[in-house]
Amino acid sequence: MIEEALALLRQNHYKVTKQRRALLTYLSQFEQQYVDVTAVDEYMHRLFPGMSHNTIYRNIKEFSELGIIETQTRVHGMCVKYQCDFKHTHHHHFICRQCGRVIEVEVCPADLIGDQLPGCQLEGHRFEVYGLCAQCAHRADKS
Repeated sequence: MIEEALALLRQNHYKVTKQRRALLTYLSQFEQQYVDVTAVDEYMHRLFPGMSHNTIYRNIKEFSELGIIETQTRVHGMCVKYQCDFKHTHHHHFICRQCGRVIEVEVCPADLIGDQLPGCQLEGHRFEVYGLCAQCAHRADKS
């Protein structure tokens, strides 16, 4: 699972250290939901007590820039999730507000919006849909 990410690091001339490998292994558990960066930091400090916060956050930033992880800013801080598809990094999400599950949305709204903005040059966008996943909606209906 993390072999593609390790290959991407090597291709971009990053050393594959035991700390980076451990960070990737931990993050790879979060393909279907986001995890708070503070939880990532705490986990890495338990494994590597001498590792600085700056090193952890720098690695997270580098992983994000390489497309290994995705980031999201929430009210309580930044969250990250492991990239689910290295070949198609441009995608959008449905995020369950109950359990935090992330489901990939294949349609890109920028394709529709671009047609409504003649002469404009779109430089970026972010699209997320929130609600209850099928399991949480089913549980809510039963209660």
